[in-house]
Amino acid sequence: MADLDDLYREVIFEHSKKPRNFGKLDGANRVAGGHNPLCGDKVTVYLDVEGQGVKDVHFDGKGCAICTASASLMTQALKGKSEPDAKALIERFCTMLTGDPSAPAEDEKLGKLNALAGVRKFPVRVKCATLAWRTAEAALAGASEPIKTE
Repeated sequence: MADLDDLYREVIFEHSKKPRNFGKLDGANRVAGGHNPLCGDKVTVYLDVEGQGVKDVHFDGKGCAICTASASLMTQALKGKSEPDAKALIERFCTMLTGDPSAPAEDEKLGKLNALAGVRKFPVRVKCATLAWRTAEAALAGASEPIKTE
């Protein structure tokens, strides 16, 4: 378990300091905003969806290390996925963090996203980790209202 905790800290640190796909995406055809009032995280997710696939995804905003790292990892994970696969991945990731606490935290199908499974130990931080994912879900659905994690 110590190895997972070390990986968790390393991934959070790396992706929060050097987030991937950070910044507005020119040509995005789906955009959604999200806000976590408890922590103050605000994120906007930009998607370029062509046909049935997520061609590109970026995010911007201001958030805690967990929010930023999770959003960074999310952009890498969703890029190139079909819409149904992207939606399934979002649900799988969020379920990992919000599911039955007695169930194993890791999900072998999530690969390196499992590094964020440690957030599950800190229920108040789960909303930080899922904000960008729920915002991407809203963008895929074409939502016009910002989402909140209340």
